[in-house]
Amino acid sequence: MLFSFLDYYRAVIRRKAEGLSDAEVRMTSPPSSMNLIGMIKHLAFVEDYWFGHRLAGNEPCHPWDLAPWQQDPDWDWHSAIDDSQHEVFALFDKAVDASRSIQSRIDTLSAQVAWPNTGEEDMTFRWILVHMIEEYARHAGHADLLRERLDGQTGD
Repeated sequence: MLFSFLDYYRAVIRRKAEGLSDAEVRMTSPPSSMNLIGMIKHLAFVEDYWFGHRLAGNEPCHPWDLAPWQQDPDWDWHSAIDDSQHEVFALFDKAVDASRSIQSRIDTLSAQVAWPNTGEEDMTFRWILVHMIEEYARHAGHADLLRERLDGQTGD
């Protein structure tokens, strides 16, 4: 069930930006600076961070390994403005595929993560899945509002 909900929200986010022009995926709704292309790049980072780095213990993938996080903690959101939709969708799809590969190699939801939070409760694979569903669900709501503002499309 957890895998199904996560995959559902991954698909919702992807669909919210499909069929839009380059200008439309960059459109914001002031006073927020949030846009769909930044959101999708952010979620690609979140996939790599939680599944690749925290769960599996891998070093961050490119471009996250070279990102100037110290200068801009929201680099994933802000840098997307200079990327093409194709690049960001490909980055997202690659991150999701890598996450699914990692997920398939873990045989219990109680598996401990490689890089837990220090001083906090034990973090498990289950915790990461629930957190990712929450992350996607929150951003799916944002994406729905952004898309509705662009062309009136709602749903999902």
